[in-house]
Amino acid sequence: MTARPGTTTRPELWGSRGAASSTHWLASAAGASMYDHGGTAFDAAVATGLVLQVVEPHLNGLGGDVSIVFHDGASGATKAICGQGPMPATASIDAFHRLGLETIPGSGLLAATVPGAFGAWMRLLAEHGTLPLRTVLEPAIHYAETGVPLLPKAAEMIAAVQPVFAEHWPESGRVFLTDGQAPRAGQRWRNPHLAGTYRRLLAEGEANGQNREGVIQAASDAFYQGFVAEIIDDYVTGNAVLDATGDAHAGLLTGNDLATWTAEEEATLSLTYGDRVVHKAGPWTQGPVFLQQLALLRDIGGTEFLSADYVHRMTEVTKLAFADREAWYGDPRFTDDLTPWLLDPDYNRARAALIGDKASLELRPGTVAGRQPRLPDLPLGELEPTDPPWLVQLREGIPATVPVALLATQTSGDTCCATASDDKGNLVAATPSGGWLKSSPVLPGLGFPLGTRGQMAWLDAGHPNALVGGKRPRTTLSPTIVERGGRGELAFGTPGGDQQDQWTLQAFLAHTTFGLGLQEAVEAAAFHSDHVPTSFAPRRVAPGVVTVESGIGRDVISALETRGHTVKVVPDQTLGKVCFAAVGADESCRAAASPNGGQAYAIVR
Repeated sequence: MTARPGTTTRPELWGSRGAASSTHWLASAAGASMYDHGGTAFDAAVATGLVLQVVEPHLNGLGGDVSIVFHDGASGATKAICGQGPMPATASIDAFHRLGLETIPGSGLLAATVPGAFGAWMRLLAEHGTLPLRTVLEPAIHYAETGVPLLPKAAEMIAAVQPVFAEHWPESGRVFLTDGQAPRAGQRWRNPHLAGTYRRLLAEGEANGQNREGVIQAASDAFYQGFVAEIIDDYVTGNAVLDATGDAHAGLLTGNDLATWTAEEEATLSLTYGDRVVHKAGPWTQGPVFLQQLALLRDIGGTEFLSADYVHRMTEVTKLAFADREAWYGDPRFTDDLTPWLLDPDYNRARAALIGDKASLELRPGTVAGRQPRLPDLPLGELEPTDPPWLVQLREGIPATVPVALLATQTSGDTCCATASDDKGNLVAATPSGGWLKSSPVLPGLGFPLGTRGQMAWLDAGHPNALVGGKRPRTTLSPTIVERGGRGELAFGTPGGDQQDQWTLQAFLAHTTFGLGLQEAVEAAAFHSDHVPTSFAPRRVAPGVVTVESGIGRDVISALETRGHTVKVVPDQTLGKVCFAAVGADESCRAAASPNGGQAYAIVR
């Protein structure tokens, strides 16, 4: 059934040379400017991603990670680049148990992984881009030096952790506080330390590289084998800092961990859906749940878009696919990759038969390849934003000595999105994340903190996502590429942690199955299941809860409650920031960006 098109707050954009769509207007503008230099979607995506590190410091950073998927118009190949670094070589379950820990803290240095974002962006640029590093990096340097208007959410987060910065993480205070105080929303904020790091990476690249690719490689070497790695090696293992446990701990990450890591290009997972082929990264991400949801939703086009039947079925499918994520996903270098079984049509027909007319309150992973699923211990109940700090502490088992402000550092962060397309048929979708300002202390002189993706691993030796030294924790980062007729068609993604593969699935189906335009699709009312265990500390879970935007309608909400869902209603334009870049059959470049939050923008040339 085709939904009736409605009005949008923004137009769907059309260009003849290229498009960039991301979660911040300055990043999209930087990406689009690469087309003016003769660049491609690959150059645009890298420029966009680097600027996002400056303008959204509460959502990602140079010390974070990224998942990238791309389609090469010339070869027709679709690949993934892994920018998720592994845990330190010396990390182990026993090492955490000896510290008296049963989970990996969500802030501080213990959860730090190898920062993979810079290496992944450099690999994409070196092997697929066309422009020199200086051209692509200059916008990020400019904004770090001259300043950007601080986003309201960034100001809010800095204010929340101001006591931690002032008392325990002084280097973060030097970067994010002004005279010891949190900056105001809209205030021009500069990060000269980060600008200096970018400039030194560029200078060492140009001094040691003999050609375009050599400059890029030399800059990457300066990060992973040079001055950045040296500072990380000295600081992380040599300093105990306060973290979410309430105690001070040194980290495990060393310079050798950085020196022995490289961002690798790999095959994608794919699934045919109608006349399209959908590509995701492997089970070191949560990406395969998008494909499994499609496998479970073969008949969704027979429902009315955003009807109670539609929302109910989508929600129940999500519960099944994400239950399999919890039981079976992990780094395929360390655990068996069971995604061929999880995407098998017969398996999913049997799984779909579990869906009834009422909401399930169970977490039901399937039996795969004759193996019984293994779920880690999960907490019960959900924390409300209005819960007083003492209740938060009691319910989460946090010692009463932990500063209340530090609790803010272990709430889940978020993510950014960068997408690009060009007239040569190239497409890129990336979700940079981690290394945000509240994850861990800023590294001395570098202007950025490390990420804490290690919190997503389990201290349960029998689980596929168990902590092992050198292993990637299963990440939530999940961009998407779609092919049609052997050509790249769509690149998209969104921030949102565990919700990424719910909100993007809804936008994808709105466009491909229900006939909405790209901008209509990103502005349609959204929803998600909170039944899914979160991947971030403190691992919240809310059985049977579905969060919906109010625009979904009172009748639909009532019908969902009748079916046993606990419905949480939030204002319109609250859920997700889906960004699309597309290539038309006529090689036109189209783009759309969610208006949610007022900062995601698409720009075309």
